[in-house]
Amino acid sequence: MAGLPGGAAAAAAGSGGGPVRRVRLLLAGVLLAAASGCGLTSGSPMVDDVEPGSIGKGKPLEGAELTVTSKQFTEQLILGAIMGIAFQAAGAQVVDRTGIQGSVGSREAVVNGDADAGFEYTGTAWITYQGNSTPIPDAREQWKAVRDADVRNGVVWLEPSELNNTYALAMNRANHEKYRTRTLSEVAELAKSDPGAVTLCVEGEFANRADGLPGMEKAYGMDIPARDVTQMDTGIIYTQTAKGACTYGEVFTTDGRIKSMNLVVMEDDKKFFPNYNAAPTVNSDTFEEWPAIAEVLAPVTARLDNTVARDLNAKVDVDGEDPHQVALDWMVAEGFVKEG
Repeated sequence: MAGLPGGAAAAAAGSGGGPVRRVRLLLAGVLLAAASGCGLTSGSPMVDDVEPGSIGKGKPLEGAELTVTSKQFTEQLILGAIMGIAFQAAGAQVVDRTGIQGSVGSREAVVNGDADAGFEYTGTAWITYQGNSTPIPDAREQWKAVRDADVRNGVVWLEPSELNNTYALAMNRANHEKYRTRTLSEVAELAKSDPGAVTLCVEGEFANRADGLPGMEKAYGMDIPARDVTQMDTGIIYTQTAKGACTYGEVFTTDGRIKSMNLVVMEDDKKFFPNYNAAPTVNSDTFEEWPAIAEVLAPVTARLDNTVARDLNAKVDVDGEDPHQVALDWMVAEGFVKEG
């Protein structure tokens, strides 16, 4: 979620990858130096040797020069790579501007045309960008509302995926056996009956977002003292929660580390957290020029769900693989593209 809901530390995304990763970083460094002062317009070319598989036949994006963006955390890096690989297979030249810190930066890149497209989350757009306080419980209706509202911002929302990366709180098995909480309502009751028992490890973004900790506390009647809330990078949250350094850690429902670290996720029984379905967003001017973007991405987006996301995310955050390579391997395995 996160951003979406927040996300995994950049360090996790940089682990592994071998020669391909090193070449990409070298290209990024050269181009960044050449484009100093250009902000979001800098980036490195995606140079995957891919051809159409089940998508991109006829190369409908031949001649397009498209910049793909994403946020900084693992899932977004993978989704950004997936999008860029799809565009390349369809004939486009692609510039990689993935890994922008925070949610607002990648969003604004699409809005102002510094980037052409990126995967975004419906809940993040509805609450954080469009300023609403109450999520729409039905996922499809939430997407429609976001899509319609963003027309005035020059952003086109394509069909959403089943991937719903929403916020959650989780605890390790030992703390679960001790406190026996299963829902956020029970966490709120524990915070009242035994205030010192409820300590939180959260990201800075979650600690301050309306759809994060402040809103959750309000919805569930919690009042957790600031001394019991520790802010840290996402990757550290998982390890500290697994160790029991904090009773509850902020997690994301598509994160592969939930299973690998044997964490217990608390049910959002009041349905506070919005639906965070991932969907491609495209600058409206870009989409007007290249409407085939929709047909290229539709089959890929339709395949994305929480199971796929957890598996792909785990390859990076648990196994240490490079997110771009994980994306490429999946695109090839699914038959969406063929390696040249």
